[in-house]
Amino acid sequence: MRLATVATPDGATYAAVRCGDAWRALPAPDLSTLLTRDAWRDLAADPGAELSGATPVNPLPRPGKVICAGLNYAEHITEMGRDLPSHPTLFAKFADTLTGPHDAIHAPAAVELDWEAELAVVVGTELRGATEDDARRSIAGYTIANDISVRDWQRRTLQWLQGKAWDATTPIGPVVVTPDELDPEAGVEVTCEVNGATVQRGNTRTLVFGAATLLAYISQFTTLRAGDLVLTGTPGGVGMGMEPPRFLADGDVVRTAIAGIGALENTIHLT
Repeated sequence: MRLATVATPDGATYAAVRCGDAWRALPAPDLSTLLTRDAWRDLAADPGAELSGATPVNPLPRPGKVICAGLNYAEHITEMGRDLPSHPTLFAKFADTLTGPHDAIHAPAAVELDWEAELAVVVGTELRGATEDDARRSIAGYTIANDISVRDWQRRTLQWLQGKAWDATTPIGPVVVTPDELDPEAGVEVTCEVNGATVQRGNTRTLVFGAATLLAYISQFTTLRAGDLVLTGTPGGVGMGMEPPRFLADGDVVRTAIAGIGALENTIHLT
């Protein structure tokens, strides 16, 4: 299934499922609400009326937790001058860091803004102290994220939070694809383009820590609940790793795509 939170021309939002060429309504205002219901899969299999003029927006407006893995593709680890990790490198974001699949991204002109295309995992059931098999069964689906990072702020200390948690700088969406239709362990291509030129190209089969491994590991120290979001890291090709480093400019268009899910397209506005 392809699930989304969609907005209709009257300004209302709905959780929705794609049926052929149309979005059909589900009994919730968004996926954050729908996924908290134990029978959400049954509800998604029995949709309501067609939603005319519906457009996908941020699919998860209220995740309880947004946890991100850094340095999780071997080539990206190498370009950042680090050794392969024995444990995941994790940091957190906040719900208001997230924005929609086609929303503009605003930041001050003086900052060093960088791209990071990522596969994101949406949790479908509560996990605490989970095994990898438990974690794999708990996955509601997969979506696209771009962890747009403010590198000069990120470098201020050894802690990354201040460079990763700027409001409305992490686009996600446009849909959440359920695991029966997408298998990152088999490998899906992740790409990022800036103004039409490809800057990142990776494959999820080269992740150091896969989706289920990350969810199981995280669940050892904090409970994951339905609607939580875990970003799995970015492949090589970030601007900070280039010689010389390259950062996003006002008016740049960042397109983030994952085969089998779709694409984000976000314009940068620096003021």
